[in-house]
Amino acid sequence: MKDELKGKFRELFHQEPENIFFCPGRVNLIGEHIDYNGGHVMPCAISLGTYLAISKNKDKKLRFRCLNFPETADLHLQTSYTKTGKEWFNYPLGVINQLLKEGHTISGLDMLYYGDLPIAAGLSSSASIEVLTSYALQTIFGLDISKPEMALLSKRVENEFIGLNSGIMDQFAVAMGQKDKAILLNCDSLDYEYLPFETDGYTQVIINSNKQRAVAQWGDKERFAE
Repeated sequence: MKDELKGKFRELFHQEPENIFFCPGRVNLIGEHIDYNGGHVMPCAISLGTYLAISKNKDKKLRFRCLNFPETADLHLQTSYTKTGKEWFNYPLGVINQLLKEGHTISGLDMLYYGDLPIAAGLSSSASIEVLTSYALQTIFGLDISKPEMALLSKRVENEFIGLNSGIMDQFAVAMGQKDKAILLNCDSLDYEYLPFETDGYTQVIINSNKQRAVAQWGDKERFAE
């Protein structure tokens, strides 16, 4: 996949990507509708996720491309941004907006995303792209942000920029996930511990029903209010 991304990046932006990053998706083993109520959940990261090929540019522009979606965006670098429509690039744009809002400095960027997570299937594709973007920018620009802080920043993006009253579980799980480990997370205090999750002779099966999970339209805001 990385070679394909590099080739497409060269085709689109006429330069080599400086870095290629990856962030996983997640499944939750127990604790549905608990994270925004401040309870305990037990998610784990999975091998599917989102890739980002990225390089700085000298044009003072943010260029968003994705192999999964036809929509693109070329935006001038400015001090803040607002959500536009329902396009996929609002998620990384929201992360950039939040970083700028919190006083961090970035330059122009060429960005090419690709995800092998089923879209809107409940595997946290949005959290994956958010944390991926914050981690990439933290690495490229040397920003002083820890992984738990990236999770919290991404949650603010979901709540304030995207407009979804989600909890912290998705962002925390993809930011902090480790191989062969589940995370027991207190969504109120953010206390957590890793639990061994080695399936030995068993296989963890995730079944895609192909019924899209459009969270923003499924009454989650009402449930949150209740």
